[in-house]
Amino acid sequence: MFALELAEVSKYFAQRAALSRVSLKLEPGTALGLLGPNGAGKTTALRLILGHTEASEGTVSLQGGDPFRPENRRGVGYLPERLVLPAHRTVGAFLRLHGGLAGLRGADLDRGVQAVAEQTGIDSRLKDSLGTLSKGLSQRVGFAQAMIAEPRLLLLDEPSSGLDPIGMREARDWIAQAKARGCSVLVSSHLLSEVERICDSVAILHEGSVVAAGAISEIVRPGEELEDAFIRLVGQRSAPPPEGGELG
Repeated sequence: MFALELAEVSKYFAQRAALSRVSLKLEPGTALGLLGPNGAGKTTALRLILGHTEASEGTVSLQGGDPFRPENRRGVGYLPERLVLPAHRTVGAFLRLHGGLAGLRGADLDRGVQAVAEQTGIDSRLKDSLGTLSKGLSQRVGFAQAMIAEPRLLLLDEPSSGLDPIGMREARDWIAQAKARGCSVLVSSHLLSEVERICDSVAILHEGSVVAAGAISEIVRPGEELEDAFIRLVGQRSAPPPEGGELG
């Protein structure tokens, strides 16, 4: 069973295709990078996977079932690109809330909060208000709430946002540790150097369609980095038409 699968998925908004016949598969214990320029359809794909909206055509499968069913969303950790933290709540209370929502109770919840706080380096800030944290510390809290119940699937939207080089290195370690215990990871990011270090495979979206998908080694040509391949695949399609005519 795939951790998630999109089969010939299209999504229309007012007759415009945000996604067009997109197919993706995420194997257990692997990391997939979901790439694309702004407006390519990455956010729409994540919303479909999370059950926040419904596909116009095709099938979305989350952990083998319908993403709108709560039982299929259990075991999924999500770090949104724009994590809104309640400024008045403490770090510890926030993690307890998310641990409880993920199904942890009693001593398991206490252990989960302490373990994930230590893992992400925020154990000394559990009594601090979220509104007092820097962007980098807030991102660590975001990782902690996503990972607190050792999810089977992690969805990470721009996970390096706000992290300094040390934090980015640690985040790579957290993701590697999750993969080592069998967790599947989907990373949506513009920071291609990090994707290249974290992910086993990538899917590149452009104007709602998949223009390339597969192992990074299959997409990147000799002498290229992932950034070069991305520009080669997407830049050619983004080029403006020549003056006085259209591209053929």
